[in-house]
Amino acid sequence: MRLRRENIDLPEDRGCLQWVLGIPLALSYVPAVFTCYLALSLSPEPHDDVLREDVRFLAGCCLALCLAGLLITITPLFRRTMGRWWFALPFLLATVAYVRAQTV
Repeated sequence: MRLRRENIDLPEDRGCLQWVLGIPLALSYVPAVFTCYLALSLSPEPHDDVLREDVRFLAGCCLALCLAGLLITITPLFRRTMGRWWFALPFLLATVAYVRAQTV
């Protein structure tokens, strides 16, 4: 007879773990949101190539931070513990940053 294995991923045990695992994601996404906001709020004049390159650089930084957050989120521990909505934020921010970099 086979003994039933106790499930270690009980829903009531996930609350504190979600807060602890959310810290690295927040450390990645807060600067990404800030750089995306800066890229969106800067409006260069038609002849201002320096500011246009700065906006592209900020959008690239946002893309890099979103990729780092997405790589953290893909790990099995995060996928099992955190919800699927954590995938939405890096995709949304990266899409906005990419569109901004292309339309400057």
